[in-house]
Amino acid sequence: MDDFDQAFIQAPEHRPKLSDPEADGIPTVDLSPIFNSPDGTFPDDLVRQIASTSIDWGFFLVVNHGVPAEKRQRMEAASREFFRRSLEEKRTVMKVEGMVTGYSDMELTKNVRDWKEVFDFIVADPTVVPVSPEPNDHRLTHWTNQWPTYLPEFRRACEEYVEELEKLGHKLMELLAVSLGLPAERFRDYFKETTSFGRLNHYPPCPSPELALGVGRHKDPGVLTVLAQDDDVEGLEVKRKRDGEWIRVKPVPDSYVVNVGEITQAWSNERYESVEHRAMVNHKKERYSIAFFFNPSHSTVVEPLKELITPENPPNYKSYSWGKYLSNRMLSNFKQLNADNIQVSHFKISN
Repeated sequence: MDDFDQAFIQAPEHRPKLSDPEADGIPTVDLSPIFNSPDGTFPDDLVRQIASTSIDWGFFLVVNHGVPAEKRQRMEAASREFFRRSLEEKRTVMKVEGMVTGYSDMELTKNVRDWKEVFDFIVADPTVVPVSPEPNDHRLTHWTNQWPTYLPEFRRACEEYVEELEKLGHKLMELLAVSLGLPAERFRDYFKETTSFGRLNHYPPCPSPELALGVGRHKDPGVLTVLAQDDDVEGLEVKRKRDGEWIRVKPVPDSYVVNVGEITQAWSNERYESVEHRAMVNHKKERYSIAFFFNPSHSTVVEPLKELITPENPPNYKSYSWGKYLSNRMLSNFKQLNADNIQVSHFKISN
């Protein structure tokens, strides 16, 4: 422990237990009825399943999801090729102040350094995304992707992959809308100009996996996260709602792990809750994953949906600007502050 960098060491109460059980209880949702329905409707049992898993876990696995296997495989290969490059090469696309995309190996979660390196890229055309929290605030500048010139196929792999994940995100939101008793298209207008982005994660072998985490405990602030796990190396853990235990999610080939974000928690007025999760590391094998963060337009005002508010179920959140919230989180990263200190829970109404 004396030789291990103190910046990575978790507090004793947050250190991983290397023998934590696998999460056999996390449901697997078969999405094939979404694509096979002749009239575009969803079977009642699928709607009930998505509602129950969103309430009980906030997480679920999806199979038969419609994402072409070859595009995922091309993305996985591109990710591995990028992270295999020298640190000098990777830092040619390093995140710097005012740049929200590119490479980083210095992220914090809960003020503790994460044992990982990442590459972020946005989905939207940067010309339609405002660049700062307020019209006259120029602290944030570039919503423009940085692409490594030494990997000519890398950009195409990223763009084609997230195009498919956006389609899946819209389908999942239709299903979630119906599960809340709303029209399937209820959320569609929130995503006209998205702030969605992709993240490639690499977790190198760690000499002290009992002390560090690839990503510390956190909740995702957006709408949905769709994660492609490494098929061979476990790492993702979910905090089980009923007892607070950390449960490991066993990888399932050709599946995605989906979790509800804090915007969905606010929209649903806490019917669906965002749940803490984290990523473990190990001392023998490196691990890769690919996250897609499905986020609404910069101009979105987030608040509980009016259709779900009744005298018996008053709103639990004040309205807030997603664009301003997102920009402030990113700005805190540029200043090497902990972005996780900026939380959607700050808008919760005390009842």
